[in-house]
Amino acid sequence: MLKFDLIVLGAGPAGSATAATAARAGLRVAIVDKRAFPRDKLCGGGFTGRALAYYQDIFGRQAPDIPTAVSRDLVFGAHGEVLSHYTDIPPISMMMRRDLDNNLLATALDFGAADYTGVGSTALDIGNTEVSFGDTRLHAPVIVAADGVSSPTARALFGKAFDQETIAFALEIERPEKDLPLRIDFGAAEWGYGWQFPKTNGVTIGVGGINARNPDMKAALRRYLNDLGLPDDIAIKGQFLPGGIFRKTPGAGRILLAGDAAGLVDPITGEGIAYAMKSGQLAALATQEALRIGKPDTVLGLYTRSMRPIHRALRQARLIRPLMFQPFLRDGFVAGFRRSTRLRRDYMRLLAGETEYGPITRAALARAPRHVWRSLTAKRNTA
Repeated sequence: MLKFDLIVLGAGPAGSATAATAARAGLRVAIVDKRAFPRDKLCGGGFTGRALAYYQDIFGRQAPDIPTAVSRDLVFGAHGEVLSHYTDIPPISMMMRRDLDNNLLATALDFGAADYTGVGSTALDIGNTEVSFGDTRLHAPVIVAADGVSSPTARALFGKAFDQETIAFALEIERPEKDLPLRIDFGAAEWGYGWQFPKTNGVTIGVGGINARNPDMKAALRRYLNDLGLPDDIAIKGQFLPGGIFRKTPGAGRILLAGDAAGLVDPITGEGIAYAMKSGQLAALATQEALRIGKPDTVLGLYTRSMRPIHRALRQARLIRPLMFQPFLRDGFVAGFRRSTRLRRDYMRLLAGETEYGPITRAALARAPRHVWRSLTAKRNTA
């Protein structure tokens, strides 16, 4: 048996951020993943200002040293209409997850984390906080599971990884076209959106939305590609995504959940990388403190309290989401977006990670009566 202070399951952004933070603090850390890196991952690959700030704090470097496209313009549409083409938005970086995840993992290993990636299937002993694969057995007082939306650890702890009624699902393709604009289209899928994210080597295009409301997501992707004037003759990737329903208690005992495994994806923008990295950092800091005071059983309480700002932001996003996607209200959202300079500015800043949901939620609630009135007026005008 090999003994560590912390075992991290999963080497994506949440897992690598956990391992990097813990290793920088001097903890003995093992990072375990069944896959070898680099590996492909479905993701638009947007790296916002929020994600960059978290990255700099966690990894101590200016930016990931990987191919990155930076966009300052955006085509924004909603429910079949192009609302505007904005040419001076806050910068949004876009990168391939294959490159990003490999870079984050390499940095965590540079800080001293022990590499157990590419080990294939693993077995988790919850009671003894042990992980085994082949003839190898690892033990630590705390385990952080950053093993994705279909988290085997969450299934072992709670019987299921996610709620089928609230989970989102996305389909995505990679195409070679270059010089296409950054584009987001709300309503390309029901209670979801479509995206066109330019990269240095082409473009990533996808659609995603609440799975229960989209019985044929492939048809939604075909419609979106047709709207963009692109063929649909290329391999499709699919992936479940958290729909903003996070685990209020992100773990059990001395096992913590981080990133997608804890449900930490913004239900409006679809951003998950920033919250994944931040949750990994917070999980590592909670572990460090619990071990410092000699009480590893306190780790879940420490971690849960530190997660309150992220949980609050996700609750606020869920409060706003019906204004954008509820059929009765979405015409008012479209009309309000066209008329309100502040609404457009707030959304662009939110997308870029330059603002939080608190002020936006207060403004949205203040505008709600006008929003409903616009919806009623729009429906009377089309009746």
